[in-house]
Amino acid sequence: MGHGPASALALVLAYLFGSIPFSYLVARRKGIDVRTVGSGNVGATNVMRSAGRAAGLAAFALDFLKGSAASWIAARLAGTAVGALAAVMAVIGHMLPVWLSFKGGKGVATGAGAFLPLMPVPTVIGLVSFAVVAALTRFASVGSIAGAAALPLAGFLLGAPVPPVAASAAVAVLIVWKHRGNLARIAAGTEHRIGSRGEAGAP
Repeated sequence: MGHGPASALALVLAYLFGSIPFSYLVARRKGIDVRTVGSGNVGATNVMRSAGRAAGLAAFALDFLKGSAASWIAARLAGTAVGALAAVMAVIGHMLPVWLSFKGGKGVATGAGAFLPLMPVPTVIGLVSFAVVAALTRFASVGSIAGAAALPLAGFLLGAPVPPVAASAAVAVLIVWKHRGNLARIAAGTEHRIGSRGEAGAP
């Protein structure tokens, strides 16, 4: 782990990067407050549903990139272990953004972006798992949970460094917790599927 000041700076920057509410800002450009439409989630899926596919993809890309920037800068400043902590901080920043009264999204896109510089191949496996499971089940939430769980498992099996594997496992727990409402709706048979009206999604 790097020197104290560099580590502290890297973690603060990671939280602030993660806190940038790109999904809110992208939708706002179209005159939409993403917090008041659809699922109310400040994430790319809700932006796509409320503001269109292009806006949703832009929000996903920006959330992904802010996560990547946070962990990449931290790893360069203070080493891989701090980079892994920064990945967690970026996700927490997305979930609890200071700019939106600590009411943010579910961390899927930001988490994927954050671990790409630290564990490239496991992250790609996680993204593929998300896409496959979401396509098969037509539940974005189930795909998100599957992808989040696949990332640390793939990292462990492929011998990735311990800090990012442990950090990705912690993020997976946070993502599952953020999807607890989706899981309750699936159990009750009321969760909307991808492509249906009012589908409540993930990233």
